[in-house]
Amino acid sequence: MSFMTVARRPSAFLPVAMSIVACALVLCRVALYGAARGTDEGTAAHLFQLLVVAQVPVIAFFAVRWLPRAPRGALSILALQAMAVLLALAPVYYFRL
Repeated sequence: MSFMTVARRPSAFLPVAMSIVACALVLCRVALYGAARGTDEGTAAHLFQLLVVAQVPVIAFFAVRWLPRAPRGALSILALQAMAVLLALAPVYYFRL
């Protein structure tokens, strides 16, 4: 199976979308309130944490299901998912939130 065939599966693109939403949450929070740490993490931080942690079972399901069937396409998608997670974590690291 090709990359595009595997990429159309929800377990392939859902973690990437979740990472993008998590990154957007952090960037919007920084844009609205600044990068200063508060006493309470707030809703945005909790949603970020939930989005990042909820990706783990979806990525694991994708790997178990698609690595045996289409290893080349699945590895490409897994690399894309890993880069998306790093993208989501980058603003947290940069702003030291």
